[in-house]
Amino acid sequence: MPYQVKDINLHDQGLRNIEWAEKQMGALMAVQKRFQKEKPLKGYRIGMALHVTKETAALVRTLRVGGAEVAITSCNPLSTQDDVAAALAYEDVPVYGHKGESREDYYRFLNEVIAFKPHITIDDGCDLVSEIHTKHAHLLKDVAFGCEETTTGVVRLRAMERDGALKYPMIAVNDCHTKHLMDNFYGTGQSAIDGIIRASNLLISGKTFVVVGYGNCGKGVAARARGLGAEVVVTEVDPFCALQARMDGFRVMPMEQAVEIGDVFVTVTGGKHAVRADQAERMKDGAVLANAGHFDIEIDVAGIEKLAKRKREIRPLFEEYTIGDRAIYLCGEGRLVNLACAEGHPSTVMALSFCDQALGVEYGIRHYRDMEPKVYRLPDEIDQEVARLQLKAMGVEIDALTAEQKAYLGSWKEGT
Repeated sequence: MPYQVKDINLHDQGLRNIEWAEKQMGALMAVQKRFQKEKPLKGYRIGMALHVTKETAALVRTLRVGGAEVAITSCNPLSTQDDVAAALAYEDVPVYGHKGESREDYYRFLNEVIAFKPHITIDDGCDLVSEIHTKHAHLLKDVAFGCEETTTGVVRLRAMERDGALKYPMIAVNDCHTKHLMDNFYGTGQSAIDGIIRASNLLISGKTFVVVGYGNCGKGVAARARGLGAEVVVTEVDPFCALQARMDGFRVMPMEQAVEIGDVFVTVTGGKHAVRADQAERMKDGAVLANAGHFDIEIDVAGIEKLAKRKREIRPLFEEYTIGDRAIYLCGEGRLVNLACAEGHPSTVMALSFCDQALGVEYGIRHYRDMEPKVYRLPDEIDQEVARLQLKAMGVEIDALTAEQKAYLGSWKEGT
């Protein structure tokens, strides 16, 4: 089959959702308009492992009008929007994925994209890159470069680079300011709490809300929880991030203390077992757990299941675990709560990230012949251009430096 989706008949709703997303993605639409005219990606096959959402569909369209052939699969078993996958299939995109796919299907779909023999990979979490490197090494010679979307993936790629395992250049799109300072902070901040509310219908106001990890994603979640009236507690292992949290006005304490008082726990660390099973065992009756990190290992779900004497689904993707004389609740199976239980980041935020992706592909095509198998950042000029495109889409004007001001900033001679 040229595609594998839940139901191709869902395409009409998917097309309407993509249309709605594109109306809010003015910056990306500006890139799409230029790509349609210039065709800078002509002749390249792009294999993608991203969340199959209406926003990602807008990126797929942008790459295709730029001249590329594209195949896509999901990067998380619960993050595919089935109507959007159907819409992409309807538009003759090789797309593989459905919400709730098994682990076996997840890797089978990855391998469908690998069979497409991409010249360029676009990944979210590094699973596509890892699968090519470990199981399809014979294809590495034909891959020009890749782009990585998220923090977890960049961490894995830098580990590959340190180990000498990385065999083609990778662009860390996540490291753009218009990605990690916008998508991670504003996107995760809003969409993670959106997912928790949709899953549980919980009132956030008045709750003790524990944010596990205070990186850019954790900062966003903490700010939005406070805005909804929660008392926010932060747990951290990094002393500077912990200091930032305290200076931002949040309570900071070890997890061993937080488990005794928290009503809601959200993990955003990128690490493993940020909430252990023995810690979950000591949480108060009715505590709600959610993960907003990329992989489903931040909460020790397997350990919690071993401790529980009963597990049942209370609402869709909202499960109750009875441990001793109390019950705790888990959103979205411990997977990305914003995509498992909601729709992911708002379209406007994703316009910025996907501008970085599209322009990153264009940059890579121009420069990959001179790049080594290392992890690269995009030039600041691209970051600035994406910000300008978004400001223009929002109808915002800013000042420009005068010639005198530029000369001053480039000189060392003028002082007191």
